[in-house]
Amino acid sequence: LMLRFLVLVLLAGILVSLFSGLVYLNRDQGDSRRMLRALTFRISLSVLLFLVLLIAWRNGAIQPHGLLPQ
Repeated sequence: LMLRFLVLVLLAGILVSLFSGLVYLNRDQGDSRRMLRALTFRISLSVLLFLVLLIAWRNGAIQPHGLLPQ
């Protein structure tokens, strides 16, 4: 339950950062340190999400499965 909440919070943060970068791109006509900061934050959150999923998999908290039923 806690892992699911953490993943959802990270995904929401990634989306918010992505859209704020888009707003800064529009507002500042592409020459913005705010846009760079938002996109850097998004990349950091994406790497953190990947690491959380990798650690959860290694600890057995989540199990990978195929897309198609066997």
